[in-house]
Amino acid sequence: MSHIAIPIPPLQGKQEIKVEVTINGIKQNLFYRVELFYWEDCTNPVAHRADCISEMLAHHDPEWTVYYIGAPNDEFVPITFVKKESRNLLREAIA
Repeated sequence: MSHIAIPIPPLQGKQEIKVEVTINGIKQNLFYRVELFYWEDCTNPVAHRADCISEMLAHHDPEWTVYYIGAPNDEFVPITFVKKESRNLLREAIA
């Protein structure tokens, strides 16, 4: 599958992203969400950061799946999600 990088303006909090693409005359909508997960929100802050991410994602909306985990810093880790319906479209594209 081909990829295109689209810069997203740096905004605080959750970002809901709708990408409308037309490929070979076929129009599709893809839905993404970028969230910042703050380390201070971990219930066990001394745990390994991977465990912290796993804990935070355990209570996440099941209609969205993890698409990309960005580079963490000392405050947070950005995580990009794709809506399940969009993920199905992407899966069909490579089938």
